[in-house]
Amino acid sequence: MTASPLTDRLLRSWVRCRRRAWLDQWGEPARRQWNAHRTLALNDQFRSFQALLPRKPGRGDAACLAGEPGVVGLRLKGAGPAGLELEAHPALLERVSGASRWGDYAYWPVLARQGRRVTREHRLVLALWGRLLAVYQQAAVPQGLVLAGEGRALQRERLSLHSGLQQQLDDSLVKLAADLASSSPPPLVSDRKKCTLCSWRGFCDQEAAATGHLSEVSGIGGKRRELLLEVGIGSLGALAQADPGLLASKLAVHGEQHREIAAELVAQARVQQGGQPQRLQAAPALPELARARGCLLYDIESDPDARDDFLHGFVLVERAADGSWPGELDGCRYRPLLALHEHGEGRLWLRLERFLNRYPGWPVLHFGETEAIGLTRLAQRQGASESTVRELRSRLVDVHMRLKRSWRLPVGSYGLKTVASWLGFAWSQKGVDGARCLLWWRQWRQWRHEPGPRGRASRYQLERIFRYNRDDSLATWVVVRWLLDKDS
Repeated sequence: MTASPLTDRLLRSWVRCRRRAWLDQWGEPARRQWNAHRTLALNDQFRSFQALLPRKPGRGDAACLAGEPGVVGLRLKGAGPAGLELEAHPALLERVSGASRWGDYAYWPVLARQGRRVTREHRLVLALWGRLLAVYQQAAVPQGLVLAGEGRALQRERLSLHSGLQQQLDDSLVKLAADLASSSPPPLVSDRKKCTLCSWRGFCDQEAAATGHLSEVSGIGGKRRELLLEVGIGSLGALAQADPGLLASKLAVHGEQHREIAAELVAQARVQQGGQPQRLQAAPALPELARARGCLLYDIESDPDARDDFLHGFVLVERAADGSWPGELDGCRYRPLLALHEHGEGRLWLRLERFLNRYPGWPVLHFGETEAIGLTRLAQRQGASESTVRELRSRLVDVHMRLKRSWRLPVGSYGLKTVASWLGFAWSQKGVDGARCLLWWRQWRQWRHEPGPRGRASRYQLERIFRYNRDDSLATWVVVRWLLDKDS
């Protein structure tokens, strides 16, 4: 393998996952899957930078020489510890008071973050930008700027690029270089539940399944995997062969909660190894449907960073005259309710309340707690009476919770996509997830009033959002039908 510069993108990947950085450098590009998270991050970055700067930033060294308030498009190079070659492309430089090779001003690096706090990743990347920028402009860069949000809600946080942080950067760069010099990638991470944002997830999933990685067992995260490795259990197969009582006694030294979960982990591993579901209780999983005339399938699409539930989608399922529930839901009625900021939350609640009141007593089925929490909190914020909120809660039925209470399945996750796919359901749009749906939503809001191609594209984006939301409800119905069939 030929040595190449250590870049800010490789450093960012390495902080998140050592294996990811190696794959970014040496992995086969065809094995990499596109996902919407990077596009969403760039979208957030663009809006933050727009709110910060008075005008469009200039590009390159010419912009620095002209003293532009903001500069993009610079490639910075330099030497790191042990002679390592470094390269970085700062997202933005902002002009600040000081002195540099260009005159009586200087620049500092600006980074836009997602999430609610500054992380180690942000600190190290800013430290790298600051170090290379100091050499380039021939002036010290003691601080960097971290942005979050947009418009009037833009948050600014100064970050000191002190010597201690620079030492952390040196240590990280040396370790990064050592990992990249290896002929094979670092091992899979302990907690693979955090890999949902990674474009190499599919590649790593295949290895995890082939090797029986403990993260493939539902209920095992990074901490539990480490505990199991300590007591000599290193794979799904080994866990399936373990004695539950003996394992419980070994894990008890780490806390009562680990002792109590031992039997459940062994049982789950055995079901996954055997490939057959196991019933946990004889009672029906969904007794609410025994006498109901119909039910509503409910799914929310959200922007978690903005805490915005922008779409409430319902699928209506009616019982046949003979009392049977439909199998397939082809031609079912789908009702999407958009939550537009300009209409206000009060109008949204009024529309939701009116819709639900058209189907009194019908159970509202959803997969996971998001919908129940979002809907009841909305009702409370809008001043709904205690009796209204109580009646609403009585109608909401979490299919995910009922499934886990009633059955142990041969799946590595009890998420909707995993369970419904195991049951044979296929989403009509391949490769679509909540992140891509959120990207479509942001594009629709940005372009919907524009004439020409973008305006037409925005209408198509909205249609795709509705289709994805409807598919999630249809997938929920596949799980519901399976539970009903098992109870019949």
